[in-house]
Amino acid sequence: MKNLALPVLFLLSFLFVVANVSEAAGITCPTVTSKAVPCAGFATGHAPSPAPACCAGLKQLAGMVRTLDDKKAICRCLKATSKSMGVKDQFLSRIPSACKINVGFTVSVNTNCETSVIPYEKIYKIRIMFSFH
Repeated sequence: MKNLALPVLFLLSFLFVVANVSEAAGITCPTVTSKAVPCAGFATGHAPSPAPACCAGLKQLAGMVRTLDDKKAICRCLKATSKSMGVKDQFLSRIPSACKINVGFTVSVNTNCETSVIPYEKIYKIRIMFSFH
């Protein structure tokens, strides 16, 4: 845990600087950070699985999403944060399935938040098209 103190402190400082990016969408980077910080151990490869607080925080964050702009703001904030913390894609990409959260886009430090993030309604329509009853 001591190894994570400096990256988390840097992350929080960095997020206050970039908070203006997501405020227009209604969800601020400090809010995103407070929900996602418990995921740092797993996302950096220091924990064997996401902590329960990680999954709970991300589910709360998902529940706050009201618009496509909200999703993009969260994506931009998490992407900026991930790069500054040394998050590893092989762990980051496993968090949504481990936490049973459908985010609607590929989770990666390389995700293009402007083009990859799709609305929940579109995901629902795609599921209907490909479901076999």
